[in-house]
Amino acid sequence: MPQQLDLFHMFLNASLMVQLVMLLLAFFSIASWAIIFVKYSYIRKAFNESAAFVDYFWKSRDLSDAFARAKQLDTCPLARIFRIGYIELKKISRTGAPAPGQNGAAENVSLGLTVSGIDNVKRSLRRAITTEVTQLTQMVPFLATAGNTTPFIGLFGTVWGIMHSFHGIGQRGSASLAVVAPGISEALIATAAGLAVAIPSVIAYNYFTQKIRVIESELVSFSADFLNIIERDILRGKEK
Repeated sequence: MPQQLDLFHMFLNASLMVQLVMLLLAFFSIASWAIIFVKYSYIRKAFNESAAFVDYFWKSRDLSDAFARAKQLDTCPLARIFRIGYIELKKISRTGAPAPGQNGAAENVSLGLTVSGIDNVKRSLRRAITTEVTQLTQMVPFLATAGNTTPFIGLFGTVWGIMHSFHGIGQRGSASLAVVAPGISEALIATAAGLAVAIPSVIAYNYFTQKIRVIESELVSFSADFLNIIERDILRGKEK
């Protein structure tokens, strides 16, 4: 408690520029910690729901059952891209039926619709993956900005505070420790505050970036497996 009072007293006695720097660092700190809590909760939930959905998907025998399950998982990236791919698949299944009475031509038309339909599913899945990754990375770059800039902002406040202290020494005409120490200690708070903001921001940024890469890899792998299932079922239907 006394240390907090001393720090608060130093902040009040610091120069106006140092006080502005400290307020700016306080803004970065509050925003960074808010992002850390929000993104950690969101990414953790995305991991858990994605793992549960993948397990359910491979155990289900019908894509419609997996689709019904996917509609219940609003914050699951895998479930969302599956819903988009499944809806696109239902569209091409309604338009890919061969016309009766024209066997050869109907087979060619149906094959063309099938190939173009699969391409549409691929494009839909790619767009969905891009959208999910973009949503996952929202606000994360701010942590990198905070980690890169706040040490320099704090250093600027320290340099300004030391300049202000030496200016005061020149006016008083005394360079004793009792005169120099208070001003310099007040200035050094800015550097300490900048590091206090930067260190957790950089750690959180690296952690979230690594987790997002893992989720993106799972999305790409799942979409490839989903496409393989579609192509296999289509080829099986052609053989029949």
